[in-house]
Parts: sequence; structure tokens; C-alpha cells
Amino acid sequence: MKQQVKVATRKRTRKIYVGSVPVGGGSPITVQSMTKTDTRDVKSTVKQVKSLEKAGCEIIRIAVPDLEAAKALGSIGKAVTIPVIADIHFDWRLALEAINQGVEGLRINPGNIGARWKVAEVVSAASDRHVPIRIGVNAGSLSKKLLAKYNHPTPEALVESAEEHINILEQLNFREIKVSLKASNVPTTVEAYRLFSRRFRYPLHIGISEAGPSFTGTIKSSVGLGILLAGGLGDTVRVSLSADPHEEVRVAYEILKSLCLKTKGANIISCPTCGRCQIDIRGLASKVESRLKLIDKPLTVAVMGCVVNGPGEAREADIGIAGGKGMGLLFRKGKIIKTVKEKDLLNELMEEIKKCNH
Repeated sequence: MKQQVKVATRKRTRKIYVGSVPVGGGSPITVQSMTKTDTRDVKSTVKQVKSLEKAGCEIIRIAVPDLEAAKALGSIGKAVTIPVIADIHFDWRLALEAINQGVEGLRINPGNIGARWKVAEVVSAASDRHVPIRIGVNAGSLSKKLLAKYNHPTPEALVESAEEHINILEQLNFREIKVSLKASNVPTTVEAYRLFSRRFRYPLHIGISEAGPSFTGTIKSSVGLGILLAGGLGDTVRVSLSADPHEEVRVAYEILKSLCLKTKGANIISCPTCGRCQIDIRGLASKVESRLKLIDKPLTVAVMGCVVNGPGEAREADIGIAGGKGMGLLFRKGKIIKTVKEKDLLNELMEEIKKCNH
């Protein structure tokens, strides 16, 4: 029997609830995204959230730039099933309205919303409605005091900023908190989370801020989040890309699947090809990946380019194909099922996958 190597034991954090979704305390790691529509356009926002739900998004964050957007949250929340988090900067009145509209979470930094009585009003409303607050520290928006102290956004500066915000909430007896410490620089982000986790037990929302467009952002996010998750850190994940939010969800799941932390959907194995390859593996693998995008059932699928070594190299796959010149093999768990003409490989594979899903 194959022995599976596991990542580091996850750090045990406090458990909070975003609506009915548990975060922290050993709960499954959740995947988040953020809408990229105008929040005031309820119809478009609801349409995007529902589409993201189907893609596997488990918590959605929505920007609240003004009172009109805040008032739209009620209609949006009633039309979707996953918890809605209101993303608010500076204005405590928007936080109060968002809570009044029924959101399940807030992203707001208490140190940035002015007088202590304003914070107290938000905390009181959040406590009454059981709405957790995420303290979201970003390297790009540290206080002038911290920048003067550390000269630039160091990991220590990020942690100190988070501590300042936490102290404000704890002094008001509020502990339904989760924390993020993000920078666009991967080493800075990783070290900030590590430092924070040594001192606090609040659940961690992890991500690389402003990671970039799809290609480079995926690499940055995969490296940064991979390091943190493999080290046992992270309770909820958001991949921040200058791309369609569906791509954020897809990348997040692939990162989690690569570390055996999530099992949703297809895991595709394909060989990189070499001089021995006599079949268009790159095109075939791309078509398989496209057809399996929406599959929910955990399934490992192999697309190999060598009929000699393919079935053996991919013996751990649930099902796969290995191509040769003009023909190929269809196999399951490393055992050959039948020989197939090259032109029929894709369809035969998809038919076999359908059987696996029934």
C-alpha cells in the first residue's frame, strides 16, 4: 500500500464562524474570492457570486465603497447561499449598514475608522449579530508611525500593525477575529505569517496581495501559499489575481490539492514530453483539462506520451491514457484496459471517466 507523505500538522487556531462556515480550529481550509462587479449592480453581482459558488467558492467578499453599495448587500445576500463578507475601509457607518443588511463577516481595520466610540458601535453590532471581523493588514497601507519605525514594510511591521488592531478589539471584549498579513513580496508575507502564528492563535486568512496577472500571480501565490500551507499555517485562502475571479478559485483549489489538503475535482497528471513522444500530448492534455474543469468528484487522470512507461509511471492515477504512434492505451490504476486508435483516445478517456462518476 502506498504511504502518503503529509504536510506539517496544521497549527490549532481558534474557531470562528462566517455564517455557517467554520474557519480555524482544525476545520477544513476554505476557498474565498472577491467579486469584481460594481456592488451597486445587484443583478450582475448576484450572477457572479452564483457562478463562483458553482466553481467551488465557499466564502465571498464584496467591496463596499459607499452607502448605496452597503444597502445593496441585503438583496445580494438573500439571493446567494455562501456567506458574504463586506470589505470596508475607514467608514464605520458602512460597517453598521452592512451588518444591518445581514452580512456574515466584515473586513475592516478598527484602528483606521477613527474615534474609539465608532469602533465600539461597530463591535457592539457585530457581537449582537455574531459577525466576525477580519483584520486585514497590507504592506501597502501601513501607518506612517510604523513606516517611520521600520523604514519599510517589514514582516515585523505587519505583525505590529495586526497587534495594534487586535488590542483595540480585545479591549472591547471582542475575539471573533481572523487575521491576514499580506504583501506582494512572497518572503515578506511568509515571514509575517510565521511571526504572527508564534504569538497568536487567531485563524489566518492567507494570500499574496496584488499577486499580479494570471500567469505571474499564479506562480507567486502558489509559492507563497504553498510554503505556508506545507508549514501548517492557513485556515482560509484567497488567491488575488488580476484575472477573472473563477481563475482565483481554480488556482486556490489546485494549490490545496497539490498538498492533499482538498480533494475537489480532477487532478491531472501529464508528461512534459520528450524526443520519444510521437503524439500531441500538449494538445491532448489541454483538452482533457478543459473538459474536466467543472468536475466535482476527486479523480486523478493521467495523460502520458509513452506506451512503454506511461501506465507504470501513472499507476497511482484512477484512469489514464498513454499515446504512441497512431495508437494508445487506456488504463485504470496502471492496468491496461484496451488499445485505442490515436484519434479515439480523448473520447474513450472521457467515456471511461463518465463510468467513474456513476
